[in-house]
Amino acid sequence: MIFQRALRRELMSVAGAVFLTLFTITVTMMLIRILGQAAKGSVASEDVIALIGFSALSYSPIILVLTGFISVLLVITRSYQDSEMVVWFASGLSLTRWLRPILEFALPTVLLVILFSFFITPWSYYQNAIYRARFEQREDLARVSPGKFQDSANLDRVFYVEKMSEDMSYVENIFIHSVKNGNISIVVSKEGTVQTNEKGERFLVLDDGQRYEKSLQPPEFRLLEFERYTTLLDNSREAEYITNSIRALPTGELVEQFAVTPRAKGEMLWRVAQPIMAFLLMFLAVPLGFVNPRAGRSFNLIVALLLYVAYNNLTSVMQSSVTRGRISLLLGWWPLHLVIALIVLGLYAWRLGMNHPRHPRAVLAAFKKRQREKG
Repeated sequence: MIFQRALRRELMSVAGAVFLTLFTITVTMMLIRILGQAAKGSVASEDVIALIGFSALSYSPIILVLTGFISVLLVITRSYQDSEMVVWFASGLSLTRWLRPILEFALPTVLLVILFSFFITPWSYYQNAIYRARFEQREDLARVSPGKFQDSANLDRVFYVEKMSEDMSYVENIFIHSVKNGNISIVVSKEGTVQTNEKGERFLVLDDGQRYEKSLQPPEFRLLEFERYTTLLDNSREAEYITNSIRALPTGELVEQFAVTPRAKGEMLWRVAQPIMAFLLMFLAVPLGFVNPRAGRSFNLIVALLLYVAYNNLTSVMQSSVTRGRISLLLGWWPLHLVIALIVLGLYAWRLGMNHPRHPRAVLAAFKKRQREKG
């Protein structure tokens, strides 16, 4: 049918524009956040592009859900506003004739959401964690940005380097503050070099500096001057939080942990909810897209946005409840989606019955007509 082909083309073009807009906004937000982390020395500057890509992939299910919802809503709203729906209904066709092309558009979108939610997003979280862990495992001097104070990998020392060569073999104006067993040590030096011994261990060798020490047992303060001072650049820290990140677990391992931790059940609820949300919201957009051609469509878009925010937040609440063990996964995953499905059916029934003489709109219009005739 010509109508269905035209509708599919319009849905695809609108979806492409909406996805590009949402993806650009997401990448821009990630760029600002990750560049700020790189400026603070929390991530490596050379990993910024990769981290932005992984972060964007992790948000892709939400972007796809919003893309499908907004695309259908915009197409339906435009049809009402351009009076195309008036011609459609005048031809004796029902709103249900829109369901098949919407379904053909919805199925590939839902499949993409499933692919991202169950496979690509966990992989992106895992890769993000690996990159951050790799940076945390780098030796202390490699984590330092010239002109900035930086914690060591073990969080027991603070480094400051004013200048550093490109190969990080030579540094100038060094400050090292360390705390061990309550004893405080401060080392300052004009210059230093990085050397490697026969075991492959790397040391920072400082020349012509001072060391300030404050000990608790016995309480005393000492000032030492040195010609040569050597400190080990520790790189032994392990990235424990990679295995602790439930979002980074592949779906197969997540299922295996069902009996072990409620966190796995909560994460599975979230992954299952994404494709269901995408499917229900796209069909919710059909009756929700009704607008008066003489009025604007801002109200519908605001209502649609509020509905999505409420739906998404309530899903997060259910996930949190399952994660904390307040409710079971079996009880937590379906009631909210059932309520939304009933709302969709109710709105369809409302729109399909608008031409019925007992429809509230028809009753109200008849009442106003009688009042005018009496007046």
